[in-house]
Amino acid sequence: MTSPITVTDATFDDQVLKSDTPVLVDFWADWCGPCRMIAPVLEQIAEEQDGKIRIAKLDYDANPQTPQKYGVMGLPTLLLYKNGEVVEQIVGAKPKRALLKVIEPHL
Repeated sequence: MTSPITVTDATFDDQVLKSDTPVLVDFWADWCGPCRMIAPVLEQIAEEQDGKIRIAKLDYDANPQTPQKYGVMGLPTLLLYKNGEVVEQIVGAKPKRALLKVIEPHL
């Protein structure tokens, strides 16, 4: 069983940009209600798509450099990285089916 990994400003390059598989990064914060709503959905996707995609969580408040670098303004923001590049951006909490519709073409 694979659960989402935690990334920080310090580990972002190694864990996300240099990953061989696509990585969906969840930019979240403790105070963000929609972030808490989407968390179980991301855990399901991490489990079901194990080996095809990695789900990473980055705490927006504790790691200000990475969100600033990628222009993340609203939470939750999900950025899908493939070969070190952002290929999709999803802003706001979305249902699982909507997330998979955006993610699956990149797997």
